[in-house]
Amino acid sequence: MRRRKIGKREQLPDVKYNSPLIGRLINTILCRGKKSTAQRIVYGALDLIQSKKPDMPAIDVFLQALENVKPTLEVKSRRVGGATYQVPIEVDPDRQVALAMRWITTYSRGRKGKSMVESLAGELLDAFDNTGSAVKKKEDTFKMAQANKAFAHYRW
Repeated sequence: MRRRKIGKREQLPDVKYNSPLIGRLINTILCRGKKSTAQRIVYGALDLIQSKKPDMPAIDVFLQALENVKPTLEVKSRRVGGATYQVPIEVDPDRQVALAMRWITTYSRGRKGKSMVESLAGELLDAFDNTGSAVKKKEDTFKMAQANKAFAHYRW
């Protein structure tokens, strides 16, 4: 390697819950540098979750939803002698969190007819119940990796 290894940046915790994971979710939702809007969306969604599930803290619902969406395997394209193979690889823990948050925000943006607060809360509640688009994406990714298990020896 010619360049030095770049260290991981420390994720700052959010203001309300003092959780680095909620801070990451805010940064994932962030659009055009409007952090206060992203915070309002995330905190509004967590408040909505709290009102729908009063027996459980909203942060626990969020953490369980994140756990249900985290992928364990994914496929990467690997070119071997003119053919491209989809090689299954295990997902790094940091990437698991990043993918889970990206999928949750993408599918909550895709929900039409509701505000972003309601759609994010809905997607998190669906992920908590192991249903919804983000969990389906995780399962599809896992099935794809299982189907291409034969090419696992091309791992690098």
